[in-house]
Amino acid sequence: MPITYSQFARGVRVETAFNVLAVAKRLKAQGKEIIELEIGDSPFPSTASAKAAGLAAIRDDVSHYCPSIGINELREAAAAYVQTEHGIQATAANVVVGPGAKVFELLFCEAFLNPGDGVLVFSPHFPTYLPNIARRGARAWLADLKQSHDFRPDLADVEHFLNQDPHPKAIFLNSPHNPTGGVAAEEDLARLADLLRGRDIAVFSDEPYDQMVWRGRHHSILAQPGMFEQAVAAYTFSKSYSMSGWRVGFAVSSPATTELFGTLLNTSLSCVAPLAQLAAAAALKSDREERDRTMRLFYRKVDLMAAGLNRIEGLRCLEPSATFYLFPNVAPICNRLKITSHGLAMYLLEAADDDLGVACLGGESFGEAGAGFLRFSCAEPDERLEQALAFLPAAFSREERAAKFLADRPQYRLQRSYPV
Repeated sequence: MPITYSQFARGVRVETAFNVLAVAKRLKAQGKEIIELEIGDSPFPSTASAKAAGLAAIRDDVSHYCPSIGINELREAAAAYVQTEHGIQATAANVVVGPGAKVFELLFCEAFLNPGDGVLVFSPHFPTYLPNIARRGARAWLADLKQSHDFRPDLADVEHFLNQDPHPKAIFLNSPHNPTGGVAAEEDLARLADLLRGRDIAVFSDEPYDQMVWRGRHHSILAQPGMFEQAVAAYTFSKSYSMSGWRVGFAVSSPATTELFGTLLNTSLSCVAPLAQLAAAAALKSDREERDRTMRLFYRKVDLMAAGLNRIEGLRCLEPSATFYLFPNVAPICNRLKITSHGLAMYLLEAADDDLGVACLGGESFGEAGAGFLRFSCAEPDERLEQALAFLPAAFSREERAAKFLADRPQYRLQRSYPV
């Protein structure tokens, strides 16, 4: 008889973006034209110094084991980066290297959570937060982010969590925020630090989009007094330096926490490929100008897409604050077509037109707080974004096609109208 899998493994779910990506690739292979606005990957090449350093490392046979916590060259460059860019007073001892930023969700939970602990998660949320919390048998306490509050965290929700949860232990903070593009203001972080300082509460501060703030600037909770002992900030090279496939990132925290993370990495992943680490160090040291130029190109895409979305009847999109995602409210359209927002996303991809589809994500892919929204990634050429904007109003008007799609896919039928 087959061996049974664990209860956790049987219940875990992957990021919906990759499921939608698989459908988009299948349709493209069948000859359908697909505009891919579902996946959060940079359309730009990895920065020049990173590529040159990676090639040099291969030629020099830098292809063997290295310290689990990371090579000194990258740890020192990362410490200098957060000092210069975000006012975080770090040294190499405060830095640990990992394969991207996502792994630090797992390491944070392993380091700080016990079964039964409460973890505050602002929702909509990145999909892998909840599985990593569940791995430890901890409990997620969800607090809704609201479009009316610019998708900023509400400190009243933090106070409620601290006062009402039977065993509050951690908070997941994501700013700039995926999927909404919201940004926690410096005053939000100062008030949060005041609430937590000196308590046995750890903060995971997920900051992959730190260079993609279009209004104001990025702030990290690590820059608040006394937060090094209580917080872990995670960064990646995937977005700012277009290095998603290199699989390299780093986290910043107290020396005790980074040493512990190094131990956990040693017991699970051994180390990050040193050639990728050398490439990342080169990017931090030499590619700032190229990075900033790429960020300006990203902002142009986001601005173009936001303006176009807000011209579509029944759709409301905030002026973009950060990231290369847009998270418009489409509740009136969903209510009219009697379709869930995830169903609307699949309709746009599969059924709105025989020859053309737009791949995006329904907001509930990021938790029930995202229901009634769509997430668009702006990682296509500008002309493709304009093509998508022209397609969407026509797709939304094809009520007979939507009705036929729902007849074939009744799981996407909206049972109760979204609030408008």
